[in-house]
Amino acid sequence: MSDTKTPTPGASSYYQRHIFFCLNERPNGEACCGQHGAQAAFERCKVLVKEAGLSGPGMVRVNKAGCLDRCAGAPVAVVYPEAVWYTYVDASDIEEIFHSHLQNGQVVERLLLPPDVGH
Repeated sequence: MSDTKTPTPGASSYYQRHIFFCLNERPNGEACCGQHGAQAAFERCKVLVKEAGLSGPGMVRVNKAGCLDRCAGAPVAVVYPEAVWYTYVDASDIEEIFHSHLQNGQVVERLLLPPDVGH
């Protein structure tokens, strides 16, 4: 059973969960999310959310982001309101983040970005 629900009046957040994918590309060759399949991950997540009927107010929003300043962990995404930072490798990781966290509220521990990984 999913904990995703319809909007409630006076809810504190417009979306139940909001995931931002860093899609930044650095032209000078420095490490960046854009070099690690971030665009494809973003697109896959959007499809999963839409197919599940979870997009819209009170549910889930998938957004592009510029640099999130955690380049050393590239690629990265962050889910709010929990402020959970993920790193991922492929579409199966994105599917796991979607099914576990975005759909059911369970953090995917194995994909957490260590807190000390920064720029």
